[in-house]
Amino acid sequence: MTRLNLVLLLAVVASALYLVRTQYESRRLFVELERVTAQSRKLETENERLQVEKRAQATPLRVEKLARDRLQMRTATPAITQYVSYQEGPATGNAAGASHE
Repeated sequence: MTRLNLVLLLAVVASALYLVRTQYESRRLFVELERVTAQSRKLETENERLQVEKRAQATPLRVEKLARDRLQMRTATPAITQYVSYQEGPATGNAAGASHE
């Protein structure tokens, strides 16, 4: 009978240790899940902020200002517009003064 008691005692101790380990692992995984969820929310917030910033950077007025300041471009006006007219050339059919590249 003492052998049976010893076997039952070992079984109870083993199941208690397994239960403690399982609860510990469960808590550890829950904490990890909460950490990853918080990180996900932070990344979503950052992504939304970057999307808003991207839209703000691409406004037509900002693009026009950058074109003027950095690229030294200017708005086309009739005073600086050059018009090219097509004139039929000799038998070759090329436009006068036009070159093909």
